[in-house]
Amino acid sequence: MYKEKLPYSQSALILGISSIITACCCWGVIGVILGIIGLVNANKAISIHEDDPEIFDGINNAKTGKTTSIIGIVIGVISMIWHIYIFSTGEYQILFEEFNNMTGEY
Repeated sequence: MYKEKLPYSQSALILGISSIITACCCWGVIGVILGIIGLVNANKAISIHEDDPEIFDGINNAKTGKTTSIIGIVIGVISMIWHIYIFSTGEYQILFEEFNNMTGEY
């Protein structure tokens, strides 16, 4: 018997992976947004699969998408907190000067 692809499972996986990548690169904000969207999609997919598991295939993508979305959200929140701390304490200027000294530019 042919099983249909589980709706929202593939998008949850893609958004979860993207949230990890962007949480590390984009100050965490975009990673948190993508992670939340991926988590919502993963939860939708899991609830659809629980309603009728014989029809749909792809629950592993939904579960992996949920896990990667949670990881992306956590990394994004940590990154945002770190950036807020650096800017609010004035340590950003010190880091910027050290970077310029290491690269030899002024």
